[in-house]
Amino acid sequence: MDAFILIGSFVLLMVLGVPIAFSLGLAALLGALWIDIPLDAVMIQIAAGVNKFSLLAIPFFVLAGAIMAEGGMARRLVAFASVLVGFVRGGLSLVNILASTFFGAISGSSVADTASVGTVLIPEMERKGYPRPFATAVTISGSVQAILIPPSHNAVLYSLAAGGSVSIAALFMAGVLPGLLMGLTLAVLCLYKANRHGYPKGEVIPLRQALKMSMEALWGLMTMVIILGGILSGVFTANESASIAVLWAFFVTMFIYRDYRWRDLPKLVHRTVKTVTIVMILIGFAAAFGYIMTLMQIPMRVTAFLTGISDNKYVILALINLLLLALGTLMDMSPLILILTPILLPVVKLLGVDPVHFGMIMMVNLGIGLITPPVGTVLFVGSAISRLKIGVVTRAMAPFFVALFVVLMMVTYLPWLSLWLPRTLGL
Repeated sequence: MDAFILIGSFVLLMVLGVPIAFSLGLAALLGALWIDIPLDAVMIQIAAGVNKFSLLAIPFFVLAGAIMAEGGMARRLVAFASVLVGFVRGGLSLVNILASTFFGAISGSSVADTASVGTVLIPEMERKGYPRPFATAVTISGSVQAILIPPSHNAVLYSLAAGGSVSIAALFMAGVLPGLLMGLTLAVLCLYKANRHGYPKGEVIPLRQALKMSMEALWGLMTMVIILGGILSGVFTANESASIAVLWAFFVTMFIYRDYRWRDLPKLVHRTVKTVTIVMILIGFAAAFGYIMTLMQIPMRVTAFLTGISDNKYVILALINLLLLALGTLMDMSPLILILTPILLPVVKLLGVDPVHFGMIMMVNLGIGLITPPVGTVLFVGSAISRLKIGVVTRAMAPFFVALFVVLMMVTYLPWLSLWLPRTLGL
């Protein structure tokens, strides 16, 4: 009955149209009243939930990504990707995937990736003879890489939801190989479709122009070196690397590229503050919700239920994948990480699954949810940019869903994909 009151009230509030963050907070209050816990304890948990030093990385990474996204970085990354792969048949689709890889390593956001890369490449691909639904599907599916490739905001949230027991640096490194695998899988699919349907072949860019494009993009690509190099060398922490990334992004955008107007900078900061505020409210209320769940022993009950079905970890992981895929189509990624990690992590740890590996499993599952109707945030952004109906884009994405599912199976059942790099680097 306890679980029904807590989770039932949360679901009911969402059905009534209450925002997810406030649904979590109100459900936590109702749960506290039901089990006779002082409401002061809930307020303390909300405050403690956002009073974490590691959370400082989120606003800095969001701001760095926003500066780069609006300061001309997306256009230069697309040009650089064209130099590398644009000359083959179907080359613009490969440019799209590779540009998403580069931009994801700077923004850490699938929504920002789709908006920035899609605005440049969807019209260009259509102009070159690619079907608009295909161009949109490539852009949307390629943006899922941003969830895995560091710096991923969601990796920070997962570390927080795991009680800080999982290193952010280890999660960053764990996402590199799965993210590259995803990009490679999508690229192979694009090559297959390009040859089957006779999509146009790109032109070789002259050497002098190629060198100029590469040098312009290099300034932005240095952001990846600053973030990852600094963390791995021990020169600075994830929080410090995020703040330095902001300074570098500001310097490159305002003094090197000089495409962004100074008078627009306060508006950009204002939008970033609004985004971060929403995230922090969500984190605080999710902390209170998780506290009530713990008092009601819901994680222990779920663990007992799943291990009662089977003691085979591969079967349990398959069931968890199905659960995450289903919930990912109905809710956004951040609240699901904050809600489900305290519930599912004890289950997989009992079965011997490494928490870092499980973090990557969650990221891929919920990343697919971001591009799946009915509540696919990235799907909506891509559809808005291309001015296509959701149904048209979803049909075009069918083969890409298959490719992403293959990646999910490999990440789930080949743990070395996630663990080899962190262990090699001693994280």
